[in-house]
Amino acid sequence: MIEIDSITKRFGKSVVFEDLSLNVEDGTVIVVIGPSGAGKSTLLRCINGLERFEVGEIRFDGKPVGKSKRDIRELRKHVGMVFQSFNLFPHMTALKNVTLAPVLVQGTSRRLAEAEAAELLAKVGLAHKRDSLPSELSGGEQQRVAIARALAMNPKVMLFDEPTSSLDPERVVEVQDVIADLAGEGMTMLIATHAMAFARSIAHEVVVIADGGIVEKGPPDEVFVRPSQPRTQALLRTILAGR
Repeated sequence: MIEIDSITKRFGKSVVFEDLSLNVEDGTVIVVIGPSGAGKSTLLRCINGLERFEVGEIRFDGKPVGKSKRDIRELRKHVGMVFQSFNLFPHMTALKNVTLAPVLVQGTSRRLAEAEAAELLAKVGLAHKRDSLPSELSGGEQQRVAIARALAMNPKVMLFDEPTSSLDPERVVEVQDVIADLAGEGMTMLIATHAMAFARSIAHEVVVIADGGIVEKGPPDEVFVRPSQPRTQALLRTILAGR
């Protein structure tokens, strides 16, 4: 589904990652972990066209991802992204937030878009909040609306950038349950997270990014239980210690 071929990303003279390659198969869940600043979010943003990279190529469904605005718009019809912050339109209800993109981007009729949005809000457990403004929703509810909004474009791939990092602990499970349901339905996903237990429960493959590249990848039981690389071992000790 996604082929990342030897990409390099810099911010000025600072190298975020160099010669990074990764394949994402259809229907798989890949969880990306690593220290803060290692490039997890930047990698997802490169895939979705929000960041340019200097070297290498990303292919989606076998086709190179172009860098023109037209190419990026086409890509985003198939790749949904959920951010740390919810980015909902504050003056719109939950239903209207989910309806907006299908109407404006895909030309879906408002009536059909609203019917599909209502189904998606029910899917994420928020049918009763369809007429609520973001200010009337908890953080977990806002993030679930953001997930429904991304799903409204019928994406082939979902990217999650630390989707629970800004939530109160009691709201984290609400969002994790929705993501787990998507995984159970076979949605292709890349998830950047520090939630190790969740990562281990949902991932087909765990990718560890540190020091400018991928230092280790493999099934979750291998990476979390028997990490082969000292950098991974040190990272897991730090994360599990809560530092």
